[in-house]
Amino acid sequence: MNSLLYILAVILIIGWAIGAFVYSVGGLIHILLVIAIIAIIIGIIRGRSVI
Repeated sequence: MNSLLYILAVILIIGWAIGAFVYSVGGLIHILLVIAIIAIIIGIIRGRSVI
């Protein structure tokens, strides 16, 4: 389940990067970035490695 969290975070970050250049999604993509960052921080706080 933990690796699934990081896969989701990576997908969301990639989606944010694409959305930032395309400007088609608007503010939604920034919400996805925040969710991805929170997922990574939760993993770090739990003591698991990021990779």
